Amino acid sequence: MKILVTGTAGFIGYHLANRLIAEGHEVIGLDSINNYYDVSLKIGRLESAGIPRNQIAYKELLQSETQPGYQFIQLRLEDEAGLNSLFQEQQFDMVCHLAAQAGVRYSLKNPKAYIQSNIVGFSHILEACRHFKIKHLVYASSSSVYGLNKKMPFSTQDHVDHPVSLYAASKKSNELMAHTYSHLFGLPTTGLRFFTVYGPWGRPDMALFLFTKAILSGQPIKVFNYGNMKRDFTYIDDIVEGLCRVIPSPPMPQENWVNGEMIDTATSSAPYKIYNIGNNEPAKLGDFIEAVEKAVGKLAVKEMLPLQPGDVEETYADTSDLARDFDYQPNMALEEGVERFVEWYRGYYGD
Repeated sequence: MKILVTGTAGFIGYHLANRLIAEGHEVIGLDSINNYYDVSLKIGRLESAGIPRNQIAYKELLQSETQPGYQFIQLRLEDEAGLNSLFQEQQFDMVCHLAAQAGVRYSLKNPKAYIQSNIVGFSHILEACRHFKIKHLVYASSSSVYGLNKKMPFSTQDHVDHPVSLYAASKKSNELMAHTYSHLFGLPTTGLRFFTVYGPWGRPDMALFLFTKAILSGQPIKVFNYGNMKRDFTYIDDIVEGLCRVIPSPPMPQENWVNGEMIDTATSSAPYKIYNIGNNEPAKLGDFIEAVEKAVGKLAVKEMLPLQPGDVEETYADTSDLARDFDYQPNMALEEGVERFVEWYRGYYGD
């Protein structure tokens, strides 16, 4: 297949593109390369995929020097004309939309970035997929949509009407917008709610990166909610495995999605589906920190802090429907996954 992967200079997009290419697909990677975090890391990912640093220019399609099945274009989602031209020229079969303005806390400081990228940009993706007859749009949602929900584990049957950050609200908006296009235009869409993804080439604003960097340099780590946090940490290879199983399988309309007063909130009479994708096994923050300390070989200095605005105390993914439909089963143990990240970090940064 010919597949567009947006956000391909990002953490998940980089790994997914490499996997799809290895499986023999033709991949066009798109990214705006914004400066939300260290641009050199994004460029490093692209260089690792064979895209020459000194040739990157806006709207120019570049061929990978090491992977014949991969091309990259720097393009903003807000550039509707440029996006439509790309779709018209390339005639994609599938689209995996991972590009977004990320980060919960940053959404408190710069809300407009989330409206432009996550809502306006997503509307452009939907329109392009509609007009150019894309067979399946898979897009990134987030566990943050569960907001103030207290019932564990989080299920796709739960209502998600109380987000606690604009980032979460933008992701919930994506799910609503996708359903509209599935209903009105028959566009098959699948949203995946990611749960705390970690691993090599990970984002510098995520806990594992921050903890590793601080411990290695002898700086204190910030432990929010005084350590009373749980997260469903999910290793990047397990996420990519799930994506690769979902992408070739567009959802079908469900005739019996309403049963009396019971509504299946994860499906529809339209070709629409929502899944959780996580480890299905939350870890205490303290255990996570211990795994980092063990991998680094050094104890952390801890600065205990209250819960931050926009954060939730616990995430826990019910992935039973993804397991049922795609035989999805995450395999990476937390300690081994953390070790792999620390090994990559030391190799990449020379620490």
